[in-house]
Amino acid sequence: MSSDYGVKYTPANVETATPLANVSIKDLKSIGIKYIRVQWVDFVNNIRYRVISISYFAKLLGSHRPSISIAKCALGMVFGVAIAPGFSVMGEYLYLLDMSSIRLCSYAQGHASVMGWFEEKAPIIGLDGNLTLNVSLCPRSTLKRIVEDARKNAGVQFLVGFETEFILLKSTSPIQAVDGHAHGWSLSAALPSGSVEAKVLHEIAEALESSGVELQMYHAEATPGQYEVVTGPLPPLEAADALIHTRETIVNIASKYDLRATLAPRVDMHNCGSGMHTHLSVHSTANSSMNAGSATQGLSSHEASFLASLLDHIPALTGLTLPQRASYKRVGDGIFSGGTYVYWGTDNREAPVRLCNAPSPSARNFELRFVDGLANPYLALAGILGVGAVGVKDGKKLEVINSDGPVSAANMGEETRRTFGITKRMPLTKEESTREFASDELLRSVLGAELTDKYISINKALSEHMQADTEEATLTRLVEHY
Repeated sequence: MSSDYGVKYTPANVETATPLANVSIKDLKSIGIKYIRVQWVDFVNNIRYRVISISYFAKLLGSHRPSISIAKCALGMVFGVAIAPGFSVMGEYLYLLDMSSIRLCSYAQGHASVMGWFEEKAPIIGLDGNLTLNVSLCPRSTLKRIVEDARKNAGVQFLVGFETEFILLKSTSPIQAVDGHAHGWSLSAALPSGSVEAKVLHEIAEALESSGVELQMYHAEATPGQYEVVTGPLPPLEAADALIHTRETIVNIASKYDLRATLAPRVDMHNCGSGMHTHLSVHSTANSSMNAGSATQGLSSHEASFLASLLDHIPALTGLTLPQRASYKRVGDGIFSGGTYVYWGTDNREAPVRLCNAPSPSARNFELRFVDGLANPYLALAGILGVGAVGVKDGKKLEVINSDGPVSAANMGEETRRTFGITKRMPLTKEESTREFASDELLRSVLGAELTDKYISINKALSEHMQADTEEATLTRLVEHY
C-alpha cells in the first residue's frame, strides 16, 4: 500500500516564467499596459517603486544596460527619509531591469511590475581584487548567488512556497478589525457571501491567478479579520518575487475597499499572531533525489544535513526572519507560533521547523514557522538556504530527533528534551536575536561581511524609529507601515 500522496513539485516541473516574460512592448501595449512599476525591496522590507511610462520603458530596453538610477542610500532608508549610519546621500547605483520578473498588476489597471538588480555604474575593485559591477548589498543578487552556490557546491536545488497571513483592518487608530461577525479558523461565517471580506479575498484570488502566481487556497484564520493566502512553490528567487507581488496585490486590493491589510506579527495579544510560514523542499541534483531508502529519521541525506545546519543556526537566522521588536510578541509556546525551543517534528506546529507530508517523499517539505511578514524575503531566504547548503556540502549529521508529539518541547522536562537533542532556545527578544545574528560566523560568511554589518546598522535604526510614545501609537505605526 503506497503512502505517497500530495501534488508532486520538482525543480523540473515547476513553471518559472511569468505570463509576460517573453511578451514584446508592442504586445504589452496591445493588452493595455501603459505603465511599468520598477520595484525593489529594501533591507527593512519596504516595497518601493518608480512608475515608468511604457514609451520610455521601451527606450530603456533599447539602451545599453537597461536600468534606472537609484541613490545608494535607498538601501539604508529606515523610516521616512531617515538614513542608517554607514550610508551616504552621495552616489548612485544602476538598477538593471530583470525582464524575466515582469508581471501584470491586476490590482492597478494598465500597470505591470518588474524587479531588478543593483549594480555599480562603473567597475570597482571587488573583494577578490578583480574589477566588478556587483553590489554586495543587493538582496536579490545575494539570494541568486547563494542559490547558484548551493547547486554548484552542494548539489542541491530548492523550491519555496509561502503562506501569507494578514489582518484586514477598518481602522488603524484605534486598531479595529474589519468584521463584526463570527470569526474563526476556516470558519464559513468569517467569509459570508456579499461581505466586504469575501469580496476582497475573491478579488485577491482573481488578481493572483491572472498575474500567473499559483494560488493554492485562501481561508479565514483564527484572529478577527485574519486571513491566509497560500501560493505554490517556485525556485527561491522567483518565489520571493512572487511573494512581493502577492503582498502588493493583497494590500492594494484591500485599499480599494478602504481597508488596511497588515502583516504585523501580532495585533491582538489575546489572539493568534500572523506569520509568513515558508514551505521549503530540498532537491538533489543527482538522479537519487528524495531516496528515502538512504534516509536519516525518514529524511534523505541531503534533507537531513540541510536540516541539521538550519537548526544549528536558527537563533542567528531570527535576525533576518523575525527582524523587529514586534516580531517577538508573536513568539511563544502553546500559541501555534513555532514555540521557543529549537527543534523539529512531523506535523508539529509547536516547533520552529515542521516536517510536512512526511510519508510522501515526492511531496515532502519543511515548514519554517520562524518567519514573519516583517522579514525581507530575499535576505531571509539567502540566510536560510546559505547555512543549510553548507550543511549539505559538509555532510552534517542530524542530531536532533524528530519530535512528533503528543508533548511539545515546552512541556517536556529538561531531561526529556536532552534525549531528543533539544538544547537551544529561540531568542525571546530583539536584543537576543541581534546578538546571535552578529556573532554567527557562518552566517556572516554566507551573506558577506558588508551586508551583515549594514543590516545590523539599518535594523537598529529601524527599531528606534518604530517606537512611538505609547504602546498603542507604536502598534498603529507598525500596522500603517507593514
